[in-house]
Amino acid sequence: MKITFTCLIFILIAFNCLTVSAQVTDSARLDSTEHILEVPDTVKHLESKFVSFIPPAVFIGYGFSSFLIKPIRRVDYSVYNDMQKDHPNFSSKFDNYFQFVPVVTVYALNLAGVAGKNRFIDRTVLYAMSEAIRSGSVSVLKKATHRTRPDPYNRQSFPSGHSSTAFAAAEFMAQEYGELSPWYGIYAYTFATATAILRVYNNDHWFSDIIAGAGFGILSTKAAYLIYPLFRNKLFHDNKDSNKSTLLIPTYHDGMAGFSFVKTF
Repeated sequence: MKITFTCLIFILIAFNCLTVSAQVTDSARLDSTEHILEVPDTVKHLESKFVSFIPPAVFIGYGFSSFLIKPIRRVDYSVYNDMQKDHPNFSSKFDNYFQFVPVVTVYALNLAGVAGKNRFIDRTVLYAMSEAIRSGSVSVLKKATHRTRPDPYNRQSFPSGHSSTAFAAAEFMAQEYGELSPWYGIYAYTFATATAILRVYNNDHWFSDIIAGAGFGILSTKAAYLIYPLFRNKLFHDNKDSNKSTLLIPTYHDGMAGFSFVKTF
């Protein structure tokens, strides 16, 4: 493997570590109980932490610049040529599984009794919001950019969906457990980075695709943690001096998962 690709991967991992260390106190604890009381507005805590949005913004900017700046696009071709020369027959399916490891780990830790930042309901809604933002933006961009993959089986290369899923999940785990230990975030981002690298090795994406995918994934989760406190406070604000109460219950019926929302006045 040539030194170019090695250096770029090192930069990616370094940015990941910067993201983890910068965001572990992004938002205050949002506790859900059966009768949910007023939750402190956490947006004011995020105002001083916007530095943590810089790495994903840089990732996305790098990805888009590959359409406009020829030297950056040449990096894509250089990495591709390195892969073909060193590992022409490489094939792995691990990227299909690694992308979900951080999310599975979050819920496994919760089942094991290791409490994260949020309770089950809040955490689940946050992840659902993150996925909605991520999948929507990635789907639109894949159709809009119409970039051919290195293995030209379609024209939906930019940005990498696997990478965005993996990094959204990594940021989710870092948000939930980063305050307990930075190693949780490092663990999650290691699987995310491995997923992205494997997408290049499997000849499914260009280097700029996975960088942009990482950015969109991280940003989607950060956006969910930024927006959700406002959304939640509006829905679940109870007056302690009244008989008002709110209940949000996960449901499953005929193969369909969802939530039941009940508010008494």
